[in-house]
Amino acid sequence: MTNLKKIQSALACTELDALLLMNDKNVFYSTGFLPTDSAAIISRKNAYLITDSRYVEAATLQRDPAVEVVLSTREHGVSDCIRDIVLNLGIKKLGAEEDCLSFSDYNRLGEKLGFPLQPGQKLISVLRESKSRAELDSLIAAQRIAERALNDVMAIIKPGLSERELAAELTYRMLLYGSERNSFDPIVVTGAKTSMPHGVPGDEWIKSGDFVTMDFGCIKNGYCSDMTRTVAVGDVTDEMKNVYDVVLRSQLAGIAASRPGVTGASIHAAAAKVIDDAGYGQYFGHGFGHSVGLDIHENPNASPANNQPMPEGAVISAEPGIYIPGRFGVRIEDVLYLTGEGCINIAEAPKNLIII
Repeated sequence: MTNLKKIQSALACTELDALLLMNDKNVFYSTGFLPTDSAAIISRKNAYLITDSRYVEAATLQRDPAVEVVLSTREHGVSDCIRDIVLNLGIKKLGAEEDCLSFSDYNRLGEKLGFPLQPGQKLISVLRESKSRAELDSLIAAQRIAERALNDVMAIIKPGLSERELAAELTYRMLLYGSERNSFDPIVVTGAKTSMPHGVPGDEWIKSGDFVTMDFGCIKNGYCSDMTRTVAVGDVTDEMKNVYDVVLRSQLAGIAASRPGVTGASIHAAAAKVIDDAGYGQYFGHGFGHSVGLDIHENPNASPANNQPMPEGAVISAEPGIYIPGRFGVRIEDVLYLTGEGCINIAEAPKNLIII
């Protein structure tokens, strides 16, 4: 079943006549085409993609054949096209993305239509939580590109190379191997900066005895990859080896607990217990993982805040870490696909401690 058909089927179980989508990723999910400044209207039987002259040709070629492309102009803008479609279809209850639209846009569109928009965010968000086989294939393709780039840069990591240079090499090689763009700005840090979970690459040089943490990903067919590897350069202390081992064991415990029906909080707790038992609990401050898809951070999350059961088909990161301020940190991240039997780790890059 296509994403469009999934939305239309879900609409039939609500009081909504149609769903208005203006978030670019939701428009892509429903129509198969990723524009900007556009919109999609999905009713129980019809589907429309509203876009302008910049995208109309590409949209006609790439969209789901069941979607009708509507051209907006300066004189007859997107909101005018939305009103026309709503009037022509006799729509009385139109759902919209209350979490994505600004308060003013939400009200402005309601005024133009002559009736208030209805909350519709949950419908599309729930559908996006479980990935289809086609979506999974795109996620795996993005992962393989990132892993190929990682394999390349492992050969150039050495003392004297800067964080910024290493980040640039990762980006270049992912593009070279088919990436559409980065799924987020790479986190490449070395030395004491590895204690910063979201450290920004700078001009610091890698030195012997350092950890180097690389958190990066790319987009393929619209879908994101996300992975982290921490490697060591030259000699490492026994404490550094021990911390790495604790993080790896924590990740494996979280992976073992990851399956549909288990709450995100329970998955996180399984990983966090390993770190707590090793005496490093105060140095693990984020969740075990987040969902990955068209956005790099999606729902549901494997975090202490999520007491809802994880759905089958969810794709979540597995990324525990220990970060000792001013000294060093370690994070290891894979991506998991939750199946009826448990989970499949789509990452293939080795994660034993590598000392270069």
